[in-house]
Amino acid sequence: MSGETVPGLRRDAIGLREVLFQSVTAMAPAAAVAASIPSGAAFAGGSLPLSVLIALVACLFTASCVAELARQLPSAGSVTTYAAQGLHPAVGFLVGWGYVFVEALVPPLLLLQLGFTTAGTLHQEWSSYPGDLWWPWSLAGAAVIAVAGYFGVRASARFGTVLGVFEVLVFLVFAIWLIVKAGGDNTLSVFGTSHTAEGYDGVGGVFAGSVYTVLAFAGFEAAAPLAEETKDPRRTMHRAVLGAALAIGLVYVLTTYAMAVYVGPDRFAGFSASGASSWEGVARASFGLFWVLVFLAVVNSTIANANACATVSTRTAFALGRIKVFPELFARLHPRHRSPVAGVAVQCAVAIAAMLGLGLAYDPVTAFLLLATVIVTVVIGVYIVVNLACAGYFMRRRRELFRPVRHLLFPLLGIVAFVPALLTAAGLPVFDFVSELTAPVSYAGPVVGVWMTAGVVVLIVLSRRHPGRLAETARVHLDEPSSPDPRQSGATQP
Repeated sequence: MSGETVPGLRRDAIGLREVLFQSVTAMAPAAAVAASIPSGAAFAGGSLPLSVLIALVACLFTASCVAELARQLPSAGSVTTYAAQGLHPAVGFLVGWGYVFVEALVPPLLLLQLGFTTAGTLHQEWSSYPGDLWWPWSLAGAAVIAVAGYFGVRASARFGTVLGVFEVLVFLVFAIWLIVKAGGDNTLSVFGTSHTAEGYDGVGGVFAGSVYTVLAFAGFEAAAPLAEETKDPRRTMHRAVLGAALAIGLVYVLTTYAMAVYVGPDRFAGFSASGASSWEGVARASFGLFWVLVFLAVVNSTIANANACATVSTRTAFALGRIKVFPELFARLHPRHRSPVAGVAVQCAVAIAAMLGLGLAYDPVTAFLLLATVIVTVVIGVYIVVNLACAGYFMRRRRELFRPVRHLLFPLLGIVAFVPALLTAAGLPVFDFVSELTAPVSYAGPVVGVWMTAGVVVLIVLSRRHPGRLAETARVHLDEPSSPDPRQSGATQP
């Protein structure tokens, strides 16, 4: 390890509340409840609440592994450092290479959703508004996220906290309202297998629904890259990662149950993300202007999620730039806000280019599906590697802390849970409920392949020319003395 020090991110800038909502907003609960989870209804039907409950338990295995590693290895590099320590620095580099790439693509993904959701709703309310005029809303969202990132982690994390509280409260209130309205139709039978969709009877339908539902949990690990800016990070990271996965998972279970019993378990197979049989459709038909709050919560969720993932990508890129396996440009910090301003600028440019380029070349919905497939495929692959890294770290490096259930059984169960989700996201028809991807969404596989192949080339170059830099992917900078604050020492940020 080299002894070089790059002035660090602002220490002790945020606490548990902000870090917790970093993961909460990265999971995009409102968007997941309204758009992602309903995709499982086509298979699980009125038994979808059971599918969501199974997915929650499955995701908690991986969340436990991330939390355990975050407690031992608090680092802005997060999953990069975990893989480097638990498996090998080369694996850590490739994980970081892929993770930065897809986290940088999440903001354009959500900005596309912000654009077409807002434009579509305005067109529905006022036909004179062009339904395809989506891009001004996306650009406005990009500006908001860039400003929050520029002013540092306190601004972006507190902004995310406010947005997260709003979207969760809207759907919790709506869910309780639905349960009350359902009255005598409330039933625990939705946690059984008797209401699955036609053609997907019993356990098979519930399993298929849970595979699609698992994808709604992606993002629970997003607190981890904030470790170097968080008070008492070893304890806070552990609580935030597990807390976000459990809390939002329970929100998913409650909201899915509420809508299933309100619509009717045997009619729920037709529930979807849009139209009359959707969250917004039900709100419009039965609850007056409450649909406006549902709409605002979903829009809010896109901005909050984009903000959270922009923070993840810039912090991970900072960590890799700091050790010079990424260009040192990404390690440049603002002298006052201590935010990675160069990374924020690059992130903003990537978001706008990908959003406008793909959205105008195809259409915003198709561009959204293409980016979503790229992102989910890589993120689930990262989760599988992190599960392996958890077992490797505690068996090889911290044998005295090794617990067979927590550090071996849970990682194995986490891998088992995410492999079907990975195959589903990639459109590989291993299961009969998986549909093959069609162009241009099918281009996601080649895009990921090209990016990861480029990563392997860079890895080979680094291993031959700068093996010391590669080894530093395992370095935990928080364990070292803090660098002096440049405002006090008169030093100039690099």
